[in-house]
Amino acid sequence: MPGRRETLSCGRSYHAVPDMQDALGESHDAGFDFLSVPLCHPRYRRTFGSGAPTRAGLFTRSDMVLKGSDWSRFVVGRVSDWVDLNSAITSERKHSEKAFKQELGWASHLNLPAVQIPLTSYNCANMATTLNGFVGPQCNALYWITVPLVAPVPPGTDASSGGASSNGGSADASAAAAGGGGGADASAAGPAREYDTWEWWNRLRTLTRPTTKLAVALELTADLPTQPEAVARWLGEPVRAVIVPTSIFLINSKGYPVLSKPHQAVVKRILKYDPQFMLKGNVPSGKNIAQYYNYLQHLHKTQPELGPVEKFAVGYEDYLQSPLQPLMDNLESQTYETFEKDPIKYQQYQLAVKLALLDRVPEAERSSKITTVMVVGAGRGPLVQCALEAAKEAGCKVKMFAVEKNPNAVVTLEARNANQWGGVVTVVSTDMRAWKTEVRADIMVSELLGSFADNELSPECLDGAQAFLAEDGISIPYDSSSFMAPLAAHKLHTELMTSHDKVKQLQTPFVVMLHNVYRLTDVKKVFEFVHPNPENDLPEGPDNSRYEVLEWEVEQAGTMHGFAGYFESRLYKDVMISINPATHSPGMFSWFPIYFPIQSPIYVPAGGKVEAHIWRKSDGKKVWYEWCVTSPVTSPMHNVNGSSYYIGL
Repeated sequence: MPGRRETLSCGRSYHAVPDMQDALGESHDAGFDFLSVPLCHPRYRRTFGSGAPTRAGLFTRSDMVLKGSDWSRFVVGRVSDWVDLNSAITSERKHSEKAFKQELGWASHLNLPAVQIPLTSYNCANMATTLNGFVGPQCNALYWITVPLVAPVPPGTDASSGGASSNGGSADASAAAAGGGGGADASAAGPAREYDTWEWWNRLRTLTRPTTKLAVALELTADLPTQPEAVARWLGEPVRAVIVPTSIFLINSKGYPVLSKPHQAVVKRILKYDPQFMLKGNVPSGKNIAQYYNYLQHLHKTQPELGPVEKFAVGYEDYLQSPLQPLMDNLESQTYETFEKDPIKYQQYQLAVKLALLDRVPEAERSSKITTVMVVGAGRGPLVQCALEAAKEAGCKVKMFAVEKNPNAVVTLEARNANQWGGVVTVVSTDMRAWKTEVRADIMVSELLGSFADNELSPECLDGAQAFLAEDGISIPYDSSSFMAPLAAHKLHTELMTSHDKVKQLQTPFVVMLHNVYRLTDVKKVFEFVHPNPENDLPEGPDNSRYEVLEWEVEQAGTMHGFAGYFESRLYKDVMISINPATHSPGMFSWFPIYFPIQSPIYVPAGGKVEAHIWRKSDGKKVWYEWCVTSPVTSPMHNVNGSSYYIGL
């Protein structure tokens, strides 16, 4: 399937490795792509400093037991489990710091692609400051912060505010383990965070410097969160690996290891994001590790086929792009060609024009009455073709105009008119706002929409074109609306934070195929524009500036990195096109969502409220958005006076 590995990338985790050559050969023979091994012997607890007991021999094996290319391609290192950088005992913490630095230094010497570092509690401040010394610009390795999906709850602990349940279905004391926390009030914030492993990770990444080198290795546990959102929240995090212990497998009626249906559901959700997997633990007598490996490969191969949007978006997932400015810039041929591949958009437009013609022209007059149809912003003519096809289907006669400002696209329009449309189209090479004509359109068709509805200046363009729309004329579309939702997008935000010009980038909206993200709650409507615009008749003319205050309640605690933006547009009657997740036009891929970043991530507690303000402003030369957050904390104002981003008029 396009965009996916043909086979799952899967590794084998070893508790201890007496012989690296044997382990590497064994894992390759079983089909594994890599192996995870401790950087030092798991029982070798080291002490440092004067007076520390000495031990004969080196602290780990020689780098010459494998070739350099084997270390750098096939081996993931693992920091010793006994290392406790956050120990309350000073001597233990200091010895742990030295051992940690020693092991990460050794991993760097081996040029390992990744190093696993266990995260075992919410108390991780000292771990964060120690990590900050290793995740600088010169760092090559990825650091996989290994986090259990559900935290182990110590016996006798009251963690009733959590949200995990036993794999067997019981909901005893362990039901309070991490992954829940939904609905916890401020008084329960302590216990909820202490037993919520996402909170552990969130605290660590908040305390470390912005870096693309920090990722998550999520370890599945026998208990699973009771709330689906507790799993979904991880989908907005940089989960690079999923660790599957052999102990959570069941044996089916045919004697093969399988996962329970709830565990399968978790794995299938995460597979969409193409992480690497890792099998950990021993296998029962009579079984072999290849059976477990084959089962994970089976789950990978039986994923649903990609839909049209996903196929189109392959390679564009989480790729930040500057929004198009077709009014200020002439689009290139390839850009037109890409958008013209969308079958759904043009299908909807053709239907809208057909219905408008049928409503406007009485059946008895369809063979004689001529309806004037104008396509404004015609590009290379796909909407002209739709309108001509619609007229044929409706049995109506039309006089067709194609208005386009891009002189390069006009060349194509003239050629299509001569060679394809039989010269029936009048091609007008001008900006629709500047065209002076006595002709009036019965139906005016446009496709000037951006990912946030108005961000390609459809209101301003259509206000200008309204001068040649008949008083009883029909505008297709007749309205457009934008929508927003708070977004967790660690990957996108980190990319902006580590960019060369982060101050500007963090105040710039980007078009992006949102993938490794998590919407904290549902979308809400922002701005609406109607066509024709009734304000065109006012002496002072239309005012397309807008200001809205939006509020959301967030059930599951999360970290907000900005907002996702979408649009809906009604073409004619109930015919519409939409990228709003609630009403998305199936199979339509012409538009990716828009991402409004915020300068600093904001933690939103369970049951908390997000309040955002957004403005659409203009000074007559340009249009821009400004936005800020006022709850749960107040952010700076973004993009003041269009300093980082604007749309040229």
